Amino acid sequence: MKKLKFPTAQSILLIIAALVAVLTWVVPAGKYDTLTYNKETNSFTKTSLETSETLIASQETLDKLNIKIPLQKFTDGDIWKPISIPNTYQTLDSHPQGISEFITSPIKGIIESADIIFLVLIIGGLIGIMNASGAFDAGISWLAKTLKGREYILIILITTLIALGGTTFGLAEETIAFYPILIPIFLAAKYDAMVALASIYIGSSIGTMFSTVNPFSTIIASDAAGINWTTGLDGRFLMLVIGTLICIVYIIRYAQRVKNDPAKSIIYESRFQIEALFPPIDTNTTHKLTARLRLILFVFMMCFVVMIYGVSQLEWWFVEMTAVFLVGAILIGLLARINEVTFVDTFVKGAGDLLGVALIIGIARGVSVIMNDGLISDTMLYHASTMTEGMNKGLFANILLFIYSGLSFFIPSSSGMAVLTMPVMSPLADTVGVGREVVVNAYQYGMGLFAFINPTGLILASLAIVKVGYDKWLKFVMPLVIILTITTIIFLTVSVYL
Repeated sequence: MKKLKFPTAQSILLIIAALVAVLTWVVPAGKYDTLTYNKETNSFTKTSLETSETLIASQETLDKLNIKIPLQKFTDGDIWKPISIPNTYQTLDSHPQGISEFITSPIKGIIESADIIFLVLIIGGLIGIMNASGAFDAGISWLAKTLKGREYILIILITTLIALGGTTFGLAEETIAFYPILIPIFLAAKYDAMVALASIYIGSSIGTMFSTVNPFSTIIASDAAGINWTTGLDGRFLMLVIGTLICIVYIIRYAQRVKNDPAKSIIYESRFQIEALFPPIDTNTTHKLTARLRLILFVFMMCFVVMIYGVSQLEWWFVEMTAVFLVGAILIGLLARINEVTFVDTFVKGAGDLLGVALIIGIARGVSVIMNDGLISDTMLYHASTMTEGMNKGLFANILLFIYSGLSFFIPSSSGMAVLTMPVMSPLADTVGVGREVVVNAYQYGMGLFAFINPTGLILASLAIVKVGYDKWLKFVMPLVIILTITTIIFLTVSVYL
């Protein structure tokens, strides 16, 4: 009898989409009224069911709607998405999603996520040009020789830097660019691709889980909860330090086991396939790092510096980020003296290598399309909010942690989760006698914990790049998730009684 294989990322997402479509036949449809601020007219638009009305943008309007958020948060642009209006949930006629909706959902998802898909494809083209220039081989060879005997420094450095990016400006989707670059470095250091995957993905996840000044989670959630984003900052920073240390120790322990005995690698049977895609540099071979190759590497690194600066300081998003990598690819092609025909062929082939990843991103968005069209997301939120009313403080904080973990399957966007749930969930803190920062923290920690394994998030796209199965990832990461869950529960429980 043939051994059953774990399904591919694409199949997993299609199975999930089918199950969600079935849910729309079982879970009652429902919706909260929403409020949107219009900057051009300085007014609010209140949308309820199939009607909408324009309201004066004033604090009085917000108070009447029981929205405990200062008006300035809207007028300053801190809250730009529609927010849910408390106590307005209404059940609707069922909106079940059938076979036709299921079939079209991946197409709609690909269209909706075109911005990130193009970013991924352009990054693939850039990586192709970099490989053709020879700069990667020379740079990786130099780094491997420099760190010889101290390769663990690479794990500490990468995980810490990416965690800092996650906690400050929400570095997440952008990390997709790092895998093709860093995997050959980790393989040259005699680690496996799982160590590279862990250092990048876990670094990003732990950083966003314990966000400190991240505008896409901490700040927008605090604003939507009606509190200053600095409230609870000390606790989040402490958890960032503790969580990052736990993750680094966990990755290094696994990495050392693999280095000492490659057969202990969780992905040992896939090593030849992975090495064929990401050939480790032979450090015994001379790869001279010439002045031209140094300049190419500098231009390549500056693409990321410019991207990070633009996102964090200039309010850039996917269009601007994609443009940076496109310009970078052209400059590197010129510096490497790659002729026009070869450049185009190499760029297209590089983009094609990441086409599977781009499709996974689109199919994952298709799951959200089914949930939104089936009108079940708000129903989940409504029942989650009623479940926690009047609870014991410690129980409230921890139940909220798991509620947000569950909701993040249906709403994987951190900013989307914040504006949809905070106006409804944050007032519950008042009823149990804790600060609203507890709800903000539970939201961040709950979403962050589930992000390590959330199939509707970024993990399947990341695994597709590295050619690691979802089952292998679960085997590797679940002990870490359990350790972080216990640590977070202890912290939340202690914090509400201090």
